[in-house]
Amino acid sequence: MNNSPHPANLIYQVAIPSPLRRLFDYLPLVSDAAEQQVAEPGMRVQVSFGKRKVIGVIIAVNSDSNLPLDKLKAVSAVLDTEPVFSTSLLALLRWAASYYHAPLGEVLAAALPTALRQGKALPTEQWWRLTQHGKGLPEGALKRAPRQAELINLLQQGEHSHKQLLADGIGTTNLRTLAKKNLIKSYQQNLHAEPFATDKLLNEQPLALSSDQEIALNTLDLQSYHSYLLEGETGSGKTEVYLQAIARVLSEGRQALVLIPEISLTPQTLQRFQSRFNCAIAVIHSGLSDGERLNAWCAAANGSAGIIIGTRSAVFTPLLRPGIIIIDEEHDASFKQQDGFRYSARDVAVMRAMRERIPIMLGTATPSLESLYNSRQGRYQHLQLRGRPGPARQPTWQLVDIRKLQLTTGFSKPVIAAMEQALTEGNQVLVFLNRRGYAPTLMCHDCAWVADCKHCDARLTFHQHNAQLRCHHCGHREGAPSSCPHCRSDQLQYLGQGTERAEATLEALFPGVQVLRVDRDTTRRKDAMSNVVTKIQTGKPCILIGTQMLAKGHHFPGVTLVVVLDADSGLFSPDFRATERLGQLVTQVAGRAGRGDTPGRVMMQSHYSEHPLLTLLAQNKYPEFAERLCAERQFTNMPPYANLAVVRAEAISAFDANLLLEEVRKYCEAAIASNPSHRYLGPYPAALERRNKRYRYQLQIIAEQRQSLHNLLSQLSTWLETHPSARKVRWSLDVDPQDMT
Repeated sequence: MNNSPHPANLIYQVAIPSPLRRLFDYLPLVSDAAEQQVAEPGMRVQVSFGKRKVIGVIIAVNSDSNLPLDKLKAVSAVLDTEPVFSTSLLALLRWAASYYHAPLGEVLAAALPTALRQGKALPTEQWWRLTQHGKGLPEGALKRAPRQAELINLLQQGEHSHKQLLADGIGTTNLRTLAKKNLIKSYQQNLHAEPFATDKLLNEQPLALSSDQEIALNTLDLQSYHSYLLEGETGSGKTEVYLQAIARVLSEGRQALVLIPEISLTPQTLQRFQSRFNCAIAVIHSGLSDGERLNAWCAAANGSAGIIIGTRSAVFTPLLRPGIIIIDEEHDASFKQQDGFRYSARDVAVMRAMRERIPIMLGTATPSLESLYNSRQGRYQHLQLRGRPGPARQPTWQLVDIRKLQLTTGFSKPVIAAMEQALTEGNQVLVFLNRRGYAPTLMCHDCAWVADCKHCDARLTFHQHNAQLRCHHCGHREGAPSSCPHCRSDQLQYLGQGTERAEATLEALFPGVQVLRVDRDTTRRKDAMSNVVTKIQTGKPCILIGTQMLAKGHHFPGVTLVVVLDADSGLFSPDFRATERLGQLVTQVAGRAGRGDTPGRVMMQSHYSEHPLLTLLAQNKYPEFAERLCAERQFTNMPPYANLAVVRAEAISAFDANLLLEEVRKYCEAAIASNPSHRYLGPYPAALERRNKRYRYQLQIIAEQRQSLHNLLSQLSTWLETHPSARKVRWSLDVDPQDMT
């Protein structure tokens, strides 16, 4: 707290978690004036907002307001003794709110653990200091109480913690006595922990590096800001480069922030880091309890944790001594928040590294087109790892043309034969199918009735284990009928295939072989994913069947065969990024094969085996695949060769959603007329037009100049907040969108 005199007209500017894109003025507490203490920017306060009590964050302390002082409310409580956001982190969050055109209060709330967002206190400890009366105590006033005089002398040199005073031999009786005399007073201060020790940091010796790994590691400048794109084939040793770079940072007493795309990767990543390092590691993701997340957040903030591993939101974790940021699987769309505050953790991390003047490393086997473009523009330094270390080699690929082939619930005979051979040889098999449930469609054979969601333009997926029909878009559930609700026929058919049905098929095809299903349904429990990984690591022959959760970053040395059941899903999507994601996903899942001593094999089933992009993937040529897509994007003037924002609207009435976006387009065209370097597309319905009883429409704004786009969006957000049509519609701005469906 600041002990400077308290101005009579002190004003706190507070960010409130609300859709309004502005700050709100509040007066300080009456007790603030009495104590002559001023709250600081970055501290949380409880305030009255309308009829509610909410938690806000002080952004600035001013001496005046645009409103009369008698119209302002006072804050109800100051919740912190120190800012929860440092000056640099608060500046980063203000930049993020500006760049993504989001309300600052909602941005700050998203950056806090739930416990702090709800107003709960940080862990604190008791400290002591002199009162004004104590500071003015004449010399020799406590001659008859030497221990009390000693305590006064100690506090004249500076404030002390209760723990320190007890260690110095000052008893609680003396503290209470002087407090009763109003000579000293106690207060609570955030708990400060000891920083991690920099000696004996390693539990194990680093691995020997290949020449490419050594070049990459020695290229890193750890003393200033640089962005590095570390491209390496799956299994090429990117993690070892991370580990050795982090070791150098830790040896200087600085911290490392490591972002991963999925919670399911946490157990394996944590185990790898704990095996290497002898320091506290904080883990931050949404699967933790509120208390666990708060403890990890505090360990990062007070510097006791040397390494912080987390998913998307961990990019906002406070660091006492930041040293490096690492984004693993930088291409992954999971780093983009798809609702609320729609930020990209990867791009925010790059900005944070620049502001903190520390290096950032973006690692992947399948770089996003944006990162490739940035490396060519000189914004990122491109580092490459070729081949796999040791005896491991890249797997061989085979495209299986399934046209006219008889399939056993989605499995072709060549694939079944290859699986049988791999299992007979004592190896493991991974089957990839990015669709959970038993069957995506339930249909009546007699009258063609289809089980549709009542709330969405989507079909209900049948889940066999609890005989339920579920909508994977809005969450609606209902019991599966035993007969057709339309014609009462019992000829119901399950069309299509999900992971649950594939699991049943594999159990029937390979009796006695353990089949492990990995999808959102089987990994809901806290330790479910780590238990699956433990079973796989035993090396016993088994079959893994799962969604994209299996494709990202896992190291399964026993897997020698990877089967991609459906390689066609991304070829004909309305989303212009779908083909890029298909290539990344297929390449990543293929990389799980042959990571041990036994050579690997990938079999990819397709109805379009002659498609040029699938042919490139089957030749393990992701760089050429990406080059082809870059050429297409440049020709069509789409990202990364242009800047894109999407205005989204959803309402109970399709007319209202469409009408608002038509008015948005008119407003935008009045500001910047459509031209070759600044285009508008829409409004048009989303690929899934109706979701959860609301109709969804969108308008694309494509601009060559980023600044002109942001100037327009800034004006547009202000206009939308006051426009009458916007009150009937839920609208949002999405800058650099990753999902166009």
